[in-house]
Amino acid sequence: MISTSNVTLRVGKKALFEDVNIKFTEGNCYGLIGANGAGKSTFLKILSGQLEPTNGEVIITPGERLSFLQQDHFKYDEYPVLDTVMMGNARLYEIMKEKEAIYAKEDFSDEDGIRASELEAEFAQMNGWEADSDAASLLNGLGIETGLHYKKMGELDGPDKVKVLLARALFGNPDILLMDEPTNHLDIESIQWLENFIATRANAVILVSHDRAFIDNTTFRTIEIELGKIYDYKVKYSEYVELRKERREQQLRAFENQQKKLADTEAFIERFRYKATKSVQVQSRIKQLEKVERIEVDEVDTAMLSLKFPPAPRSGSYPVIAEDVAKRYGDHLIFEHATFTINRGDKVAFVGKNGEGKSTLVKCIMGEITDFTGKLQLGHNVKIGYFAQNQAQLLDENMTVFDTVDYVAQGDIRLKIRDILGAFMFGGEASDKKVKVLSGGEKTRLAMIRLLLEPVNLLILDEPTNHLDMRSKDVLKDALKEFDGTVIVVSHDREFLDGLVDKVYEFGNKRVIEHLGGIYDFLEHKKMDSLCELERSTQTTTSMEGNAAEPTRNKLSYEARKEQSKAIKKVEKAIAESEKKITELENSIAAIEAKLATPEGAADVSLYTEYSELKKKLSDTMDLWTEQTLELEELNAANS
Repeated sequence: MISTSNVTLRVGKKALFEDVNIKFTEGNCYGLIGANGAGKSTFLKILSGQLEPTNGEVIITPGERLSFLQQDHFKYDEYPVLDTVMMGNARLYEIMKEKEAIYAKEDFSDEDGIRASELEAEFAQMNGWEADSDAASLLNGLGIETGLHYKKMGELDGPDKVKVLLARALFGNPDILLMDEPTNHLDIESIQWLENFIATRANAVILVSHDRAFIDNTTFRTIEIELGKIYDYKVKYSEYVELRKERREQQLRAFENQQKKLADTEAFIERFRYKATKSVQVQSRIKQLEKVERIEVDEVDTAMLSLKFPPAPRSGSYPVIAEDVAKRYGDHLIFEHATFTINRGDKVAFVGKNGEGKSTLVKCIMGEITDFTGKLQLGHNVKIGYFAQNQAQLLDENMTVFDTVDYVAQGDIRLKIRDILGAFMFGGEASDKKVKVLSGGEKTRLAMIRLLLEPVNLLILDEPTNHLDMRSKDVLKDALKEFDGTVIVVSHDREFLDGLVDKVYEFGNKRVIEHLGGIYDFLEHKKMDSLCELERSTQTTTSMEGNAAEPTRNKLSYEARKEQSKAIKKVEKAIAESEKKITELENSIAAIEAKLATPEGAADVSLYTEYSELKKKLSDTMDLWTEQTLELEELNAANS
């Protein structure tokens, strides 16, 4: 569907990519992987046509429609939310607006009638659905309530804007979908909705994401960008990690062997440079050195280390105690009856849909919000370290990266500052850059490093991983696991939370509910409760007078639940059979594609017939699988 032919991009004298040849085919979802600065976002811009390569070209199959979700792309503030989504199909939006203008005329002429009919015909040819209802469905799936659909984009907060732009990218089922960090600012429910959308409705997808769980759940081809080269691992991300480890070890062995040979050669040249009897051998070795193609190794990997926090000052046994805490903005209730205790050394997660009060409660704990009701008490000698998305704005822009960190570092850790900076992608000359020339993501990473080195005993991190690549997240996660203080993390990143937190506080339905165990224990518990892995929110209402909430629907009887359980198991078995058949068909198709790639196969007409039949069977089976999945969701919803 889309391919590159000898694509090269040079920035000054440096080649960011060189002679890249790669094909992205129908029905595949590709994860684009690489360290920060490797060029992932730039490569997406080249594929989308926004950026011209220095050499080579991008080829898109004629008639295919491409959609591109970018980060920090807020240029629609004056447009209504629903219109912004429908702009995802530019021609469709133009037709709708022209029709509206014609029908709004007071002096509607015959020519207007003819033009309106032409537009209606074109609209019908382009669409088999009601555009506005499809746009609304996407918005609702991503958690944008109907009441916001007619507001202007400028009235929404940042996370909701990102959701609208994601809906815009998905609108009309584009043939080729490019996405740059689609899960940033999305809550867990919205991420799971997006995973389901990609699995059931997307065609060809190429995405950049630092969310391990998301990329592993959605992609099954991994494309790595490293040192200007593209490596196509024909496996999903978790398998790629193992394969890359093997390739990395081979690279390092080859690099070390070459370095030894180069050192020996240079030593020979230096030793015999001025001896006439060895001049021929010296010149021969100099020519050898000039011809050697140097093996490069990604320095980011060699910079990884185990980062440790300074010892946390000892706090009281209970750093945070909340008793019947509630917060309202005017008549709007955010949450109430929040009662919990966080013990010294606990590492806990705040999760839930955006807008349910996670950051609000954090601000209450921080003392930034004081007009809540109930009792909120911090323990003895609690020293808070706080990371929020605006943290980067508080850095001194005239200081260098190194000095920014050196200013807060204490003791022996000062001897390791350059190693720490390297682990967070500020190795070499980057450590001497002024803060004011850094990108927004780089400033965020620098603010995180600075926080990690301050002597605190209660860390509160609000979406700390949004601008960290996977290697940086590993460093941060390991450091937090070793931290001997208390940690509260507001995050949607399941992989980051897994193995880090031992309690989860769920925000929803105006309540804060404690769940013991890790993040996947929590998600599994929600699935067992038939809430579809938190994808749907329980729609119960709570009493505004403070009485206990009453269920809005009765539970099924025991016998009815038993029958329902049988029906669920039957559908689950059917889904498993469909998935097995899909795998078999995909393997058969892949085998034929391999044959068709050979001169002999390309000349075999029968292979094309077999290929078309298998593709039709795969499409039919996918449709059946979709119907079965929807049926299972309905059964689960009825059983909850």
